[in-house]
Amino acid sequence: MMTMKTKGQHFLLSAKARTLSLKAVFTMGEGQAYEAFKAMRWPETDGEAICPRCGCLDTYNITTRQRFKCKACYHQFSVTSGTIFASRKMSYVDLLAAIVIFVNGAKGVAALQLSRDLDCQYKTAFILTHKLREAMAQEQQGRKLDGIVEMDGGYFGGYVKPENRKADRKDLRLKSNRSGKRECVVIMRERNGKSLSFVVANEGDAVPYVRDHVANLATIYADEGTGWDALHAGWDTKRVNHSVQFMDDGVCTNQAESYFSRLRRMEVGTHHHIAGPYLSHYAAEAVWREDHRRVDNGRQAAMVTEAAMRSNVSRKWAGYWQRAA
Repeated sequence: MMTMKTKGQHFLLSAKARTLSLKAVFTMGEGQAYEAFKAMRWPETDGEAICPRCGCLDTYNITTRQRFKCKACYHQFSVTSGTIFASRKMSYVDLLAAIVIFVNGAKGVAALQLSRDLDCQYKTAFILTHKLREAMAQEQQGRKLDGIVEMDGGYFGGYVKPENRKADRKDLRLKSNRSGKRECVVIMRERNGKSLSFVVANEGDAVPYVRDHVANLATIYADEGTGWDALHAGWDTKRVNHSVQFMDDGVCTNQAESYFSRLRRMEVGTHHHIAGPYLSHYAAEAVWREDHRRVDNGRQAAMVTEAAMRSNVSRKWAGYWQRAA
């Protein structure tokens, strides 16, 4: 008797992936959302305030203003003081809702969409999403990759509109006919591990970054691009010629390609344009989403919020009065 082999349900389609909903956020109320932020800001004291200036645990709770005053140095602060959410104008419920909407977007969330969902200005949503990307990028700082590391590069930006007449069109493969604005996102991914991205002009410029972030005993898998030739001098490097085959005796860059699949769809389907000065931010967001794709959305929201509460005041995504070093 023939038996049919059944496939298991994909994690993102299962109930385990859905542990937090917008309905739950909006029904919790401002008070409960405030307590959630306190718990994530000061987890070591179960939400009890700690003075950010002197570290004292004894504080006065000014409940009418949702602020605290240190009994030792008399410094006044709030739960978001000194974090990415400093000088916020949005309510705690709206902030938490924005984070849930942001992490629920498998291919990212456009600032215009977020502004409509929360009924806020576009520039408010734009700044908030970039602050969350900045918090996500903190996770990559100082990261060192080991074991089998897949590496690849993808080019973004620098689009040159072709001429109407075929006879007038130029060969855009030639460097002299390009706009000079094209940039390369390089991704390094441990097999079933962590990832790291950075932006360079060309793939060959990535070698110094590899030297800083990949262990000497690691094995690097890369394609046949000439920019990776220099890797053979420092690491056990194995190559696969994609013009002949996608995998050669287990050597492939499929996980790196999976990252670019997500990043390309973020560009085409959600943001439409991610090149230029913000390219590294979107690249870091795609890294975070790839690394935590098997984590339920409730935990993802908590991770992003905790990262934002650990991050210092943003000097880039801030008003002019906050940009001083």
